[in-house]
Amino acid sequence: MSTRTAETRSATDGSGRQVLPSGLSPWWLAAPVVVMLLALVAALSFSGAAAAKEVADPGALVRWGLPISEAVRDLALVATIGSLLLAVGVVPNKIQERSTRVRHKDRVRKAKQDGESTGTPQEHPLFTRLLQLAGATSVVWTVAAAVVVVFTYAEVSGVRLSASAAYTQQLISFVTDIPTGQALGVGVIVAAVVTTFVFGLRSLLGLLLTMALADIALVTMALNGHSAGGDDHMGAVNSLGLHLLGVCAWAGGLIALAWLSPLLAGDRSRARLPIGARTRRASDAQHAAQGREVPLVAVVLSRFSNVALWCFVLVLASGVINAAVRIGTVAQLTSAYGTLVIVKLVLTLALGVAGYVHRRAVIPALVADKVSGRRAVWQIIIGELAIMGGLIGVAVALGNSAPPVPEDLEPDASPARILTFYELPPEPTLANAVAQWRPDWLWVAIIVVFAVSYAWAIWKVRRTGGTWSPLRAISWFVGLALLFLATSGPVAVYARVLFSWHMVEHMSLTMVIPVFMVLGSPVTLLLKALEPRRDGTRGPREWILRLVHSTWGKIVTNPIFAAVNFAGSIVLFYFTPLLGFTLRTHVGHEFMMAHFLFTGYMFALVLVGQDPIPHRPAHFMRLVMLIATMAYHAFVGVAIMGMDVLLEASWFGNMGRDWGLSAIEDQQRGGALMWGIGELPTALLAVVVGIQWAIAGNRENRRVDREADRTDDAELKAYNEMMERLAEDDAQRR
Repeated sequence: MSTRTAETRSATDGSGRQVLPSGLSPWWLAAPVVVMLLALVAALSFSGAAAAKEVADPGALVRWGLPISEAVRDLALVATIGSLLLAVGVVPNKIQERSTRVRHKDRVRKAKQDGESTGTPQEHPLFTRLLQLAGATSVVWTVAAAVVVVFTYAEVSGVRLSASAAYTQQLISFVTDIPTGQALGVGVIVAAVVTTFVFGLRSLLGLLLTMALADIALVTMALNGHSAGGDDHMGAVNSLGLHLLGVCAWAGGLIALAWLSPLLAGDRSRARLPIGARTRRASDAQHAAQGREVPLVAVVLSRFSNVALWCFVLVLASGVINAAVRIGTVAQLTSAYGTLVIVKLVLTLALGVAGYVHRRAVIPALVADKVSGRRAVWQIIIGELAIMGGLIGVAVALGNSAPPVPEDLEPDASPARILTFYELPPEPTLANAVAQWRPDWLWVAIIVVFAVSYAWAIWKVRRTGGTWSPLRAISWFVGLALLFLATSGPVAVYARVLFSWHMVEHMSLTMVIPVFMVLGSPVTLLLKALEPRRDGTRGPREWILRLVHSTWGKIVTNPIFAAVNFAGSIVLFYFTPLLGFTLRTHVGHEFMMAHFLFTGYMFALVLVGQDPIPHRPAHFMRLVMLIATMAYHAFVGVAIMGMDVLLEASWFGNMGRDWGLSAIEDQQRGGALMWGIGELPTALLAVVVGIQWAIAGNRENRRVDREADRTDDAELKAYNEMMERLAEDDAQRR
């Protein structure tokens, strides 16, 4: 069921081979690479990071080869993620019909005239070209990541490269036994698996999961970053990870657009521009274009502009936070490292200004047919890519330069500092607890995105004449405020050193916060606010619906799975070695909080949520689930209260506290808190379920009454007549 329109054929020749419009050559894509390498060499020379070491110098090949190979690896990784991002949500993957009202026989006739198949739609040239780029860059990423492993070992060991068996054995030990080598080895494996998937998958869901897999490499890079050893370990790692994520989506999208530019500039197909895509200074022609078809290049650039705006905010904010961790004083800004940080900041701001100009001038002019697609593509892509190349080069140089703030533990470091990367907080009195805040920038970013998205959705719904309950909005924002308190406030600080506070954090994330968030009905709000796409691409609305109706969505919202997952997570985390993993590793800690929040959210969604899910149990079954949950929490809480064996004694028993209860007494208090905190939310949920049951019963009664009024009680009369006949038959038998 496909026809190739004249507009699409303009970008191909008679055999279907892609033809590049005159004046556009893919070779100019090498310009950003050249800029990146020049910036890298200049930054390394300025900071002295590539200078020969006085002791254990691995040689010039390693000193220069490591940052260059890292730059190539990072650039290939960025291009891979950017290509997949555009493939799954920006450009169409199939050639669409010009009109959905074309009859089937007309489609067949046109397909026969063009000599094409009448089966499934053909793959869109833009989508094909993106996957070609993703395949090539993923191969480069894999090879470069392997080279980085070799050079990194030579650099940290101070041994020159060698082909001897002993050197090879030491390299293998580095990858298998040393945390730095393990992280780099995971990066190579991830790159290889992503490469395989890119060449083997074509479904949008598969490519989305592949992009998520590629993001694991960003986690390994964040864990190996300089800031991982700073004073604010967890905040620094998270800010660096967010920084890398923003750069990958932003720079990768630019690279992918540059790769598509020959086809985009010459493409004559059209797509529908969302009504919300206009800007305040857009011309009347652009206002008139809302809701109708405009050049595809305008739609693609507009969609990426929205992504780039979020990425700019993320990159700028996370970069400032990460720099603050590495640079302790204002005077250190004048050091070589501080100077490079300032250069990087200037380049980031320059990219933001360029993106702002394009968003407010170039794209509206393109929509209004005041500039050609070729000129718009060149204006938007070339300048930003050159700046982005320099930015990546400076960033890689910073990663290979020593920051002013020392990153090694002091010889006399306290036990709490050794275990948690932070000094032991004071005794948790009311005054002390209120003063203890430690922002977890990963969760801060998540909370900000949730808050801004929800507020935007309310504005959009009301702007289009709809309404939204203020109580739902209040519930959502209260939930986010509590989430911030549990992840960045006193609860998060003391949860690292006291089992009782750890239990408060757990129960808050599982039993309290999800209830407020679920009652906010965020999915329903977003579905009302987001506009559906009609060009075959999947935007946020389409992905939300795909997720809700997917097999995975049916499983996690199944009442039995939600209840078992909710109850089983307690045993899984507190009575297995997983508790130690979540305490000692950064990834484990973040996974624990995400799992608790997700588990509680799914459980509350099944019980009291109003968002659409594949199946919701009857109200009676919801009450049964709640009663079982209450009993289970009470049982586990009482069991912990009676334990005389300390859970994770090597952690909670070695904090060196000189205040508060003993570790075992604090653990028993944690069991009591688990019992107490679990009972109140469960009781409140039972009240909410009862109220919803009553409302549903009243609604059903009103529906039955309306049906009876319309049919003059036909159903009741039919029932009475049936009973009369049965009575007569019974009388005749007697």
